[in-house]
Amino acid sequence: MNLKKIILLLVLTPTLLFAQESSNPVTKESFNNLNLNYPGLEEVNKLYTAGKYTEAATQLLKYYRSKPAANKKGDKAISAEDQEKADNALLHKFKPQKGYGFFDYGKDINWSYWPVKDNEVRWQLHRVYWWQPMGLAYRNSGDEKYAKEWVFQFRDWVRKNPLGLSAENDRYAWRPLEISERIQSLVGTFNLFVNSPNFSPAFLMEFLKSYHQQTDHLSGNFAAIGNHRLFEAQRTLTAGANFPEYKNSEKWRKIGIEVLNAEIVKQVYPDGLQFELSPNYHNAAINIFLNAYNAAKLTGVEKEFPSSYKNTVENMIMATINFSFPDYTFPMFGDAWIGKKKEMIKQYNDWSKAFPDNKVIQYYATDGKKGTLPNYLSKGLTTAGFYSFRNGWADNSTVMVLKASPPGKFHAQPDNGTFELWVKGRNFTPDAGVYVYSGDEEIMKKRNWFRQTRVHNTLTLNDENMIITKAKVNKWSANQNLDVLSYINPSYNGLDHQRSVLFIDQKYFVIIDLAMGKATGKLDVRFHLKEDSKPVYDKNNNRVTTSYDDGNNLLIQSLNTDKVSLLQEQTSVSYFYNKEIPRPALAFEKQKADDKTQAFVTVVYPFDGQKAPKISIKENNGNDYIKGNLNISLTIDGKKREISAQLTDK
Repeated sequence: MNLKKIILLLVLTPTLLFAQESSNPVTKESFNNLNLNYPGLEEVNKLYTAGKYTEAATQLLKYYRSKPAANKKGDKAISAEDQEKADNALLHKFKPQKGYGFFDYGKDINWSYWPVKDNEVRWQLHRVYWWQPMGLAYRNSGDEKYAKEWVFQFRDWVRKNPLGLSAENDRYAWRPLEISERIQSLVGTFNLFVNSPNFSPAFLMEFLKSYHQQTDHLSGNFAAIGNHRLFEAQRTLTAGANFPEYKNSEKWRKIGIEVLNAEIVKQVYPDGLQFELSPNYHNAAINIFLNAYNAAKLTGVEKEFPSSYKNTVENMIMATINFSFPDYTFPMFGDAWIGKKKEMIKQYNDWSKAFPDNKVIQYYATDGKKGTLPNYLSKGLTTAGFYSFRNGWADNSTVMVLKASPPGKFHAQPDNGTFELWVKGRNFTPDAGVYVYSGDEEIMKKRNWFRQTRVHNTLTLNDENMIITKAKVNKWSANQNLDVLSYINPSYNGLDHQRSVLFIDQKYFVIIDLAMGKATGKLDVRFHLKEDSKPVYDKNNNRVTTSYDDGNNLLIQSLNTDKVSLLQEQTSVSYFYNKEIPRPALAFEKQKADDKTQAFVTVVYPFDGQKAPKISIKENNGNDYIKGNLNISLTIDGKKREISAQLTDK
């Protein structure tokens, strides 16, 4: 570029910037979506009626700047993570999905850039997660560079991603879930930036026009089913509550309330679990229902939710308590991620405010400082099929949560029978996790690896995936000395898997697996251990022990009297998106050559120290696993324990 052109560009740059500001002048049509008769807009309406549209926009900006939400002082601190997002955003380096790093979207932002062929990266780009951190950085520093850049990026997004640009662009930029995320976060972003000199009256009208278009489009295009529909309805309702100045705000509120009233009945089982059977999405659904109720309270229409609505939400919170471990984490069933105690306590605090009379929720909100624990131990969420065996609620307790469920809708994995076992502060058998969601062939290959049956704690036939179907529970009983769960799962064509779990003396477990049917092939009962467990495999005695230095250890031993082989395996676990850790596993294996039922009997025994107990079994008269008549004697370090139970009530 020659010197003359450079000088010309420098001269024209301010003009071009001004042109950007004035390219969308305030006109009469700028107010089309607004109800100027709304209380507080009287001066705006007078100026509008007089044809003074720029002055009306200026007065409207004063109105928004005077709102309490725009002047909330609060704590000005910003986390290092958010500061990094805000500073990188100035360079157009965005982190759309937290499982990946920052990507450079170019000086002239390329909103179609897809650096990793993971759909979540492209979808979540349009959730603009870094805009609120930019607002927090602005509030914290007062530096106008954040406000100026955000105004630029908002305009740039609107200009380059118009609805209907292409089917491809609409799929990502205008997917209803992404719209709902934007309109929710934009409320906070708006309030963080609205007092900036860079937030001009003209930009206000552009913002309000775009926000209206996004919300109105969303309100008629909810997902047909599932948590997406909940998110979208709640956020539409919330948009109407936060921007009551729109003509359509009441319509949006009514649509949201109507959908949520219908969906809470469809999506929540009587035992309180959301029907996708994923702990993370279950907790998200709790927040959706409560956020919607609180948004309705802003405009005094909370009575449009029946009393059963809040009762159901309270039941959902109790379900979370039942399937959680003492450290507030929960199983990673059905595309769930590992929880964090700090975040869960914050959740319980919000929930406790909604249900101040529930002393159990209060206990979890205060980390045990107030409130009371549940007055029971083991608990079955029998419709959803989450069964918790526990001997206490404190950190030194033993808790197993097992899944024997109907299909979990979109997040279902072929994993019925899998479980996680917590003992004295340690989760010995975490679920495999999800790793990634969707994308190209390579991404789906990774996702499917973590979904497969053989990486879960259950029975497999020929290492194949079981059919995702409904488990039929034969028995569930919880008593002080013996808890019993028995269910049948039609896992494969020609093969039913019956698993019976006994929690004995509130200390250890005996698991009896039956493979019933005409199918033949290789049978394995698999167990997957924590990545740092350093297991010792004793193939001569079909037993495996962990080797933790703190003495909190686990024995898994086959008690079969027929031939069973112990296999040493290696798998992986994913606690966070796009992250995996190798871990040890084991399998007890035998062949099924005909239509005869094959049985596996396994003891899962927590113990203290480095020396595992010696355990043997004797099958007494009348013992018949197939008929469900259990009559065995266990000898544990020379001490006998007689166990008699009926494994089926049906």
